[in-house]
Amino acid sequence: MNRAPTRPELSLVIPAYNERENFAPLLTEIAGALHGRSYEVVVVDDGSTDGSIDVLKRLQQDHPTLRVVAFESNAGQTAAFAAGFRAARGAVVITLDADLQNDPADIPRLLEEMERSGSTAVAGYRVARRDTVWKRVQSVIANGVRNRLNGEAIRDTGCSLKAFRADALGTLPLFAGMHRFLPTLIKMQGGTVTEVPVSHRPRRAGVTKYGMWNRVLRTFVDALAVRWMQRRALRYRVREER
Repeated sequence: MNRAPTRPELSLVIPAYNERENFAPLLTEIAGALHGRSYEVVVVDDGSTDGSIDVLKRLQQDHPTLRVVAFESNAGQTAAFAAGFRAARGAVVITLDADLQNDPADIPRLLEEMERSGSTAVAGYRVARRDTVWKRVQSVIANGVRNRLNGEAIRDTGCSLKAFRADALGTLPLFAGMHRFLPTLIKMQGGTVTEVPVSHRPRRAGVTKYGMWNRVLRTFVDALAVRWMQRRALRYRVREER
């Protein structure tokens, strides 16, 4: 059985908290979607209490592309993304959720758009959302708050399915809550972001980890922090260096 290459083409970074029932089908779907490509899957276990780490270790026997980063305790989604970015070895990093609501079959679409446009990042935006009306309302409000305060027009900042050029991630300022603003942070550093529609599926197992506080109130506070960063960001172009 072949092991994951030292320098794969793609690194999939997946933060996970108490998602043990979703790992096996997710890995199977990823293998089908990326058949023929060189990739690794970096699952960052964010201090799960449901035995996720044991499940992941067992799955490594059948999925040689799987790598696991395990936190001692719950540190939050931004910390999980940061640890995954640090561990990733691919030239392109794909982010997605562990809950199976993102469809791995959409990953090639993000890669095609990145190649076509030459963009630094490609953000997916969910069409035909398979959530409750209340959850969709919260997401619309939170997305509007982010865009209004940060001068953005990103259709769906809450969608985790995104593609990034790995060299652009290493210098991003990541603090708690910043995973919601990755496209804006990319743009602050001179990068470009394009968008593509992606599908969305209902949750099959487990429960959502985010409620009204996470989506709206916390978004407002974090968006103010990003707005401050946008205003204080250094902007210069080197004309000559000898």
